[in-house]
This record gives sequence, C-alpha cells and structure tokens, in this order.
Amino acid sequence: MAGNDWINSYLEAILDVGPGIDDAKSSLLLRERGRFSPSRYFVEEVITGFDETDLYRSWVRAAATRSPQERNTRLENLCWRIWNLARKKKQLEGELAQRSAKRHLEREKGRREATADMSEDLSEGEKGDTVGHLSVQSDSTRGRMNRISSVDMMENWASQFKEKKLYIVLISLHGLIRGEDMELGRDSDTGGQVKYVVELARALGEMPGVYRVDLLTRQVSAPDVDWSYGEPTEMLNLRSSEDMTHELEERSGAYIIRIPFGPKNKYVPKEMLWPHIPEFVDGALVHILQMSKVLGEQIGGGQPVWPVAIHGHYADAGDSAALLSGALNVPMLFTGHSLGRDKLEQLLKQGRLSREEINSTYKIMRRIEAEELCLDVSEIVITSTRQEIEEQWRLYDGFDPVLERKLRARMKRGVSCHGRFMPRMVVIPPGMEFHHIVPHDGDMDSEAEEHEENNATPDPPISSEIMRFFSNRRKPMILALARPDPKKNLTTLVKAFGECRPLRELANLTLIMGNRDDIDEMSATNASVLISILKLIDKYDIYGQVAYPKHHKQSEVPDIYRLAAKTKGVFINPAFIEPFGLTLIEAAAYGLPIVATKNGGPVDIIKTLDNGLLIDPHDQQSIADALLKLVADKHLWARCRQNGLKNIHLFSWAEHCKTYLSRIASCKPRQPMWQRSHVGLEESESDSPGDSLRDIQDISLNLKLSLDGEKSSALDDTLDSEENASAVKIKVENAVSTLSKSAERTQDDVGNLQFPAFRRRKYIFVIAVDCNAISDFLEIIDSVFQAAEDRRISGSSGFIISMALTISEIICLLESGGLNARDFDAFICNSGSELYYPSTSSEDNSGGSPFIQDSDYHSHIEYHWGGEGLRKTLVRWAASINERKKEGGDQIVGSDESASTTHCYAFKVNELLSVPPIKELRKWIRIQALRCHAIYCQNGTRLNVIPVLASRSQALRYLYVRWRMELSNFVVFVGEYGDTDYEGLLGGIHKTVILKGICSDAHKLHANRSYPLEHVMPFDSPNMVHTDGGNLLEEIKASLGKLGILKG
Repeated sequence: MAGNDWINSYLEAILDVGPGIDDAKSSLLLRERGRFSPSRYFVEEVITGFDETDLYRSWVRAAATRSPQERNTRLENLCWRIWNLARKKKQLEGELAQRSAKRHLEREKGRREATADMSEDLSEGEKGDTVGHLSVQSDSTRGRMNRISSVDMMENWASQFKEKKLYIVLISLHGLIRGEDMELGRDSDTGGQVKYVVELARALGEMPGVYRVDLLTRQVSAPDVDWSYGEPTEMLNLRSSEDMTHELEERSGAYIIRIPFGPKNKYVPKEMLWPHIPEFVDGALVHILQMSKVLGEQIGGGQPVWPVAIHGHYADAGDSAALLSGALNVPMLFTGHSLGRDKLEQLLKQGRLSREEINSTYKIMRRIEAEELCLDVSEIVITSTRQEIEEQWRLYDGFDPVLERKLRARMKRGVSCHGRFMPRMVVIPPGMEFHHIVPHDGDMDSEAEEHEENNATPDPPISSEIMRFFSNRRKPMILALARPDPKKNLTTLVKAFGECRPLRELANLTLIMGNRDDIDEMSATNASVLISILKLIDKYDIYGQVAYPKHHKQSEVPDIYRLAAKTKGVFINPAFIEPFGLTLIEAAAYGLPIVATKNGGPVDIIKTLDNGLLIDPHDQQSIADALLKLVADKHLWARCRQNGLKNIHLFSWAEHCKTYLSRIASCKPRQPMWQRSHVGLEESESDSPGDSLRDIQDISLNLKLSLDGEKSSALDDTLDSEENASAVKIKVENAVSTLSKSAERTQDDVGNLQFPAFRRRKYIFVIAVDCNAISDFLEIIDSVFQAAEDRRISGSSGFIISMALTISEIICLLESGGLNARDFDAFICNSGSELYYPSTSSEDNSGGSPFIQDSDYHSHIEYHWGGEGLRKTLVRWAASINERKKEGGDQIVGSDESASTTHCYAFKVNELLSVPPIKELRKWIRIQALRCHAIYCQNGTRLNVIPVLASRSQALRYLYVRWRMELSNFVVFVGEYGDTDYEGLLGGIHKTVILKGICSDAHKLHANRSYPLEHVMPFDSPNMVHTDGGNLLEEIKASLGKLGILKG
C-alpha cells in the first residue's frame, strides 16, 4: 500500500516477534549481537511500552532512505532515541515506585495514629485489613435491595415514598448538555457522562416521592454551538408508562437549568473552567433559593423546600456541590466518573510528559484537590464498580478502605470515632432503558422458513453488510464491539479464534471496530491494531469466518445485537481492563450470553446477571475455552440467555433510582437551621426587592457578648464552654417561641423589631485584606471609608471586616486607630468560623462594646467538625513538630488558647520554614480521616483549623442565604496575596478589588502549592479589577468607578 511502508515494515516485525516479547527477557539488542534487527527492537521497546505516534515520522524518513547504509544508520539512531526513552521510562517507574512506597508508609502511619486515638477495644468487625472484606462490597444492587421485577413490586416500593415531595439537585458542568439529540462524541467533554446525567435526571423525575429534579450545567451561548445550549431552562420529557400518568401530574418534573458563568460567547474545555467555579456556585445558589421559595409555596405550606441532596458529577461539579452543600447546609453526593489521580498515574507511566507539563495541560492538581474536597464533604460517593473503589479511590489521601471499615464498625456500635469520618462508598451501576428492547426469540432456521412465507419484513442493512463476509451464515456469531485500541485486546481475541480449530468450525467472528474510510487516515495506534488483525486473518487463513465491516451507524447497534442473538451467538469483551462495561449490559438485554475480562466492572455485571463467563485477557487459551464452552453447550447458552433476560432489570434506571433514593434517605437530613426557629414568620413582598428578609428578625441572636479589649480571655472562655453553648441554645429557643408568637399577632410588630442593617444597603464593602502591619490595615479601612463617604453617610453602603483574627483582636485593632466598631455591619472572624453583628440596643451601651454572635452560623458549619478529638490530634501533631527544634530553642508551633474558639483551633507558628507547607498539612489531616480546613494566616505566624464547610468566602454566601443580601452587591478588597484561603475570595459574582503592593510578603505562604494561583484566578472576569499601586485612596476610587459603583 502506497504511503504505508512504515506500517508494513514494523507490523511485519510485530508478527515476527509475536508473544515472545517479555520484559523479563534480555533486550533483543543484546540477544541478536551478530544480526541486529532495528524493526524487532523498535517493536519490543515502543509497541509494547510506548505510544508510537510521535515516533512514526522518524520511522517513515528512515524507511524511505534509498541507500542501505544510510537507512541502517538512521534506524540505529532511531533505536538509540528509543533506548533513551526506555531509560526515561524506567526512571519514571522508579519514581512511581518510590511515591507508592511513601504513600503506603504515610497511610500505615496515619492508620496507626488514628487507631491509637480510638482507644476503645476493637470489635471483631474492625480487625480485618483486607480490601476484600470491605463493607462496601455489600453495597451492590443484588442482594442489597429487593428486585423490581414487576409493576406490582414497583408500586409496593413506591407506596413508601409517594407521600414525600423531594427536591434533588444534580450538577454536571462541562460539555454540551441537552435532553434530546445529544451530540455525543462532538468533543472530549461531551461523552458518556452527558448521557448519564440527563438520563439520571429524567429517571429520578419519574420516581414516586420526587417532586422536582434540577440538572444544573453551564449556559453556553457561542457561535460555534447550537442555540439550544443557551436556553436558560429545558424541561426533560419523561417516559413513564400510561398507568403512572396521574402520578406525574402531581410533580413538577425534571429540568436542565443552565447557569451563565465563565467566558462570554465562548465554549471552552473543562480544564479552563476552574477559575470560574465560584461564579457558577453563586449563580446556582441564586437559582436554588428562588426555587426553594417557589416550591415552598407549592408544596411546603409557605416554608422553603430545600434540596434533599446536591449531587456533583466529575471533579468540577463536585467542587461546586461541596461549596453549595456548605452554603445551604444540605447533604452532598458525588460521582467521579473518572478520577484525576488515576489519570495522573497513567500519564506518568507513559513517560511522554513531566508532572509539571501534565499539570499545566490538564490542571490535574486542581482537579485532584477538588476530588479530595469531595471526600471531605460528601455523605455518599457513588461508583459504578468495586474496582473503582479498590483501585482508584484508595489512591486518595481522604479515603482508606481499611480505616473506613474500622470507622464504620465503630459507628454501628455507637462508639466515638474521635472526630474522624469516611464517606460511604456505594456501588450503583449506571441504569439503562429497556422498555424499547424486544429480545429475539427465534433462530436462523425458523427465520429462514418464515422469511420464505412472508417477505414483508426485510433484514436491516447492517445484516447484509456483516453477512457478506461469511461463507456459512448459519453458524453462531461471536460478537466484539470496540474501537481498534491496544487496550481493547482484539488481537488476542483473533489469535484465540484462529488457533482453536473446534471454535472456528462452530462459529463465526464479527469485529465491529468503529468507522473508517481509509486506514491511512486513521491514527497511527488504531491503524497498527487494525493491520495486525488483518495480517492475523491472513496468517490463520480464516477468510469467510471473520467479519470486519468498515461502517455502521449508532442506530444500527441494536440490530447487530439482534443478529448475533438470532444466530445463537455470544458477546465478548476481552479488554485488559474494563472500568464498567456498558456493552455487556446492552448485549444481555438482547439475549446474548457474555464472555468478559475478569479485570474491572464485568466481575460485578456477570455476578449480578449470572449470564456468562470471566476470562483472563492475557490468556489466549482461556478466551478460546470460554467461547467454545458457550457455543458448543446449547443448554448452557440457553441458561445464560435466560438468566440475563431475567435479571437485566437490575440495571434499569428504575432499579438505579430506587437504590439511589434509598441511600439519600439514609443520610441525616440537614437544612438551614434558622428556618425551624421562624415558624409563622413570612417574607414581606411589599418592601423593596432587597427587603424580603427585613421582616425576619435575628431571633436567635439574643446572646449578647460584652467584649472588653483588655479582657479578651472572657470571650474565649465563653466560646469554649460547652455548658454555656447549651444554655445559649435554651435561651434562643425560648426567645424564638416568644417572639414568633408576637410576630404571628401582627405584621407591624415584626416591622418594629430590630434587624441587621444589611437589608438597607445597596452595596456592602468587605475588607478582607490580610495585612501583617496594623497601620497598613487601618490605612486601607480609612481609604475605603473616604472613597465611599457619601454612601456611608447616607447609609446606602455598609462595611464588613473579614479576617483571621478573633473578634476581641479586631475590636482592639479598631480602637487603636480610633475607629468605631459600630460603623461596621458584621465581622467575619477566625478565618470564617465566627460571625458577629454589632448590637444597636441601648441597653447594651453599658459595659464595653456589645456584639451579637450568630450562633446559627455554628450550626450551619458544624458538619464533620471533629471537636475535642480533632484538637487532641492537632496538639499531638504540634508536639511531633517541636521534636525537631534545636536544643534550648523556642517552640516551632504551639497551641494558642487565647485565639481559639469552639470552632477554631489556633496555633502560634514561630518558624514557618520548619512546619509543613499547607498542602502537606492538608494531606496529613486527610490521611487521619479528619475533615477540617487548615489555614496559615497572619503572614505565616498563625495556623487556624476550622470546620471544612467554613471559610471567609462561605460566610459571605451564608449572609446571602440568611439575609438575602445580593452577592453581586458585595465589593471585596484583597491584597496581592493573603492567607492560604486567599483564592476563595477572588471569584464569584461579587466584585473584587486587588490592591497592588499590599500583602506582597504573604507570597511565601503560596510558594509550595499543589497548583499555581494562576489556575484559579479569573483574569478575564469583568468583576475583578487591579489597582496600579499609586495613591491608595485615588486607586480605590478609580477601581470603584471601573466597577460602576462610583460615578464621575
């Protein structure tokens, strides 16, 4: 073939080498000293160990050289190049082994420390250390839930849920998502996940007890995509049976909700969306709050109906779901679909890109951090197979299957886990629609007789396209459906077929290997596999027994399955590893017994369906024996077919959703806590659009803390006392009862109650600058005050301080600058773990500076907070760090009791270079199964450890959720750098002013990050402006002018 010399030359070498290539053997270069074979060496080192696509051009040039001497020289040079790559590969493999060993040691150490903390005697259930005994294995659909095998059983199960009115939120951000005519395969982001989430939303919308399902995604209005992706809302057509129509009339349905975020008028790949995740979160929060109010009016008796769960799909949506879960205090679920750590390992093994290049191209470390956060926040992690748990999730710091089993056993016994938590891993295979599938019941002979009598139903076109290859069309068909990728192992299948004479005599082989026009136009990898198959067909002379059509339509795949079933054939998936195996379920639905690899998802599928055999994909004889057994034994074939058809409903969407909803029901219900305290209080529609919450008094904020700057310990003692917290709760409940009754009596009384001043503000200026020098911070406050002087006097603008300091430290700081604390509307303290409002009651004017603490905020961020168990572990960590100090030197790090509260454990850091960087500290915390947020602050002199759902950015979202302060009206002032939670303040729909030259010393806190700040900075956002570093006051005025806040 012209133009294919390079393929021909090394494919001949592939067939020559055959199965004899083995890494354990010595190099062919050494074994053939006297007759060096460049072709065979190329095959050994590249075809078996590398993706050869970037080397084939060199091969072409070498093979095209006319001079034999020059040609041989070029080939030898190419081989030396390959030798260098092989050496690099071995180096990478060594580094991978070192990382694995280090991870194993860290995991073992963390497991021992966690076990030591949990000092009670271990039960028998806690002693096993093998993954094979994990409790997650009992979470497969079979045996765990009753099967839905009839309408009656479905109705019986539905009766348990029909009284519920659930609101479920799904999130899938990347790709192009719509309900009909999905453009699957249009690009790498629009694939199987898109179909999965749409079908899941549609199926959940049909389930009893589910009132509404929202699938949130990105709104894309770009010239290169269809207009439908820019529509804000799309209702999904439900596909329920007619007898359930009356049920559907009692629900809202399922919708695709498209939230605008990211670059305008541009469709971008998922790797470019990370800087814009906060903007999506804010937009989604607006939608959910609006919908909760609407649903409250429809089905909630006037009270908001919050999502029963928020479910993130893939890392980007998982990151968003975690932030939304924290902002709303509702349970989170997560499905990874594919995982970053697994992809990173695979890319490193290829040896084509360095870790830095991988991170730059795929933003892989940002993705991994998002997945770790999902483990911190999720109640449940849903996987398709146990292989995903055992081989992929165990790579993460936040999940240890052995420790998970120990913690699960302790929870069942009601024994304290000392602040430790592992998310529940649940295997729920993807669902499928089977209502349109009619299994074939006849065979070729009966079909032929019927066809002679009635020629009204011609065979589909794909039938003749396949059958034209066969000399005997009545033999059973062995069907494989996979692209020609080396991982799919099709060459081994052809060898197994070609070398087993009994199998050849009994069956035909059909290979559906995608679509092709010309082999020359295929990728080098796919072309090499296809030509290998063609040469094997020629080698074994199995023409007339193997079909390999060039084209087929997606709509013809069901006809292919039916054709194979009609011949009493078998479906095979011989891949080296198959994460799930959707084609196996499809084949079973059409009545085909299956043979599949023992590596990955097929193990669960065959165990559930009981309709086939597992094989070792590396064992050619094993493949041939399994196929021959099913083809030759008609009784076994019939039993496998019948079992598959009988059990296939276990992979239906109805079964998937049944298990899914049962898992959600097992989660502890969570929602914004203050709503329970405001029964009888309604939002007023008569006031201005921003005043709906002005009618809700902060009833729970009746604990007034009189703070004296000279007696800051009194505050800490109050906050650290659990007895006081309990007493506060009782007082709050009593106050709620009294004031709620008065609110019910008259709306005027409600209007006369005191409120935070937020609702009267048009803009809120948030000063979140992490200055180390007090003078700099006071100068910034003064400049912001002056820039907004007119608005401040008129009361149209308010001010919030957001810092890592305690409330008493902030008050002392303000007093030192002659500032009045009551000029501020709120104080976000302790890195976002405390929230205070100034009290305006006259009775509080005596005795210092009275403030009100938002105790409901603590309830909001309480989830997974480790409390005393976490504090003790952190103290031991600090002690281990101090063991490194020089004799007679100061402590490296020590507990700071004066700056600690019930929801913030503070530590003084005396030597920043001697403590682990933040990424290592987070890793250690996660390995310990502790779920919290560690922050280096105050220019590295303090470490704050707060709840995982708390942060300064999340505190702003809480203010929006509680008081309906429009997020777009926030203006956040930050420096060039800041504390290690700095990045959370940058994105979103609020405005951000970055003050050049301020806090530049804090860059050292970000020097050893997992990913650079540039990967999360929304540089093209119109909501972010940078000052030029000139006169501070003038620069702030200019920035506010650019944002449209100040005119003139």
